[in-house]
Amino acid sequence: MLYGTMKVAIGGPLKVAFRPWVEGLENIPPEGAAILASNHLSFSDSFFLPAVLDRKVTFIAKAEYFTTPGVKGRLTAAFFKGVGQLPVDRSGARGAGEAAIKSGIEVLERGELFGIYPEGTRSPDGRLYRGKPGGLARVALATGAPVIPVAMIDTEKIQPPGKVMPKLMRPGIRIGKPLDFSRYQGMEHDRFVLRAVTDEVMYEIMKLSGQEYVDMYATAAKRQITDAAKAAKEAEKAEKAAKEAEKKQAEG
Repeated sequence: MLYGTMKVAIGGPLKVAFRPWVEGLENIPPEGAAILASNHLSFSDSFFLPAVLDRKVTFIAKAEYFTTPGVKGRLTAAFFKGVGQLPVDRSGARGAGEAAIKSGIEVLERGELFGIYPEGTRSPDGRLYRGKPGGLARVALATGAPVIPVAMIDTEKIQPPGKVMPKLMRPGIRIGKPLDFSRYQGMEHDRFVLRAVTDEVMYEIMKLSGQEYVDMYATAAKRQITDAAKAAKEAEKAEKAAKEAEKKQAEG
């Protein structure tokens, strides 16, 4: 009931305001378990995709969204539960991964749709990054559920970092044909198989999205960007100090 209410309250206005276009809706099964594996460009991805689907799709969200105290915290928790998000404690990397896998398996065992972002985090620059094999592939092989590649298009342009007001524009969603990995059934602990499954899914997402592919994890790319920005700031600070020293020397 809550999901249906939130879908009408949020999904309806989203579709009216942004008019997202969709290709491949026929690839979503009318019933039964399936994994929706999508690229991740924006916070809004988890809202636009469910908005265009007739079926409920459940995503993973960090536990902090559900445990923040106060009125705002309770409203936030109710909102994320209402849009089909499941809390996962990310305080410990391994524990968080296992919790996400367990949650995904439970959703699929109920015959529902489970949404996952194989990159593990949002792309820092709009490019497609290497998928993490620990979640998507393990859930797919443990359940036998088909994996449906999904490409979100231009959602990062709606509200770029630092912008308060969203830009009214048409994002897109391309949904690919289901991928069957039953040939690997029972091999969910083979790291080479997990890598192969993940890479095959990422290749399909790349074809659907048209994104440039980067063979590194998005988390590593974010660290590089942060470190580069920090180094640039330090260099600018050092250059400014050097100029001030030269000026004082000249005046002296």
